[in-house]
Amino acid sequence: MAKDFLKEIVDERTRRNPEFPSLVAEADARRKLARKLTALRDKKSLSQTVVAARMGTSASVVSKLEAGGDVKVSTLQRYCLAIGERFRVAI
Repeated sequence: MAKDFLKEIVDERTRRNPEFPSLVAEADARRKLARKLTALRDKKSLSQTVVAARMGTSASVVSKLEAGGDVKVSTLQRYCLAIGERFRVAI
């Protein structure tokens, strides 16, 4: 049977930091949100440069957001406004 190296890495990191699985889950949630936002931007045929200009920021900030980076809620709000979407939070 082949080794599951990812499981081994997660297990080893979890031994060192018991909160590691929740950190991974948070990063995964950010990546999923980023993919949805990127799809919305693409559907509207907007480039990262155009969105950045509408936000009053640089294209690198938009790129970071769309890569699942840890950004402020205010940045997400400005991004949604720039692509013509409403920002909503559900808990």
